[in-house]
Amino acid sequence: MYEEKFMQRAIALSAQALETTGTEPFGAVIVRDGAVVGEGFNHSVAHFDPTSHGEVEAIRDACRNLKTVNLGGCELYTSCEPCALCVAAMRIAGIRKLYYAASLAQSGEAFEGVPVAARHPIDVDALRAEAGAPLEARAMPSEQKMDREAVAVLEAWAAGRRA
Repeated sequence: MYEEKFMQRAIALSAQALETTGTEPFGAVIVRDGAVVGEGFNHSVAHFDPTSHGEVEAIRDACRNLKTVNLGGCELYTSCEPCALCVAAMRIAGIRKLYYAASLAQSGEAFEGVPVAARHPIDVDALRAEAGAPLEARAMPSEQKMDREAVAVLEAWAAGRRA
């Protein structure tokens, strides 16, 4: 159930970028049973980590705090509609509901004219298309190598965990 105080916190986290070098204005909060269990905001440039988006940082924080990789039952509040990377992380973690403030279109308009050197640019439409495309249809070239060896390790790991 939506609670405004959590969205206010996500937006307050995003506002930290106004005074913190190497950050961008994207903040997120993860809530379980009415309590904040994780927070994060974008540190991509500061950490030299293109995956350090607010939502991903909040997921990492919540997983550490709860000592689990399963955030089923949690809700995510974010200052901006998540990109495909963040949506994938949310799905993998099991987030049950998303609340967002600015849309991707609104953030794009706000960032219009900002030089690429001053931000970490993401072509959201291209990212969505690439992430959702089958391997052979993606723009990034890829080749499969040494699959037998890799599958042997996967099978050995799985064999040790079967009941």
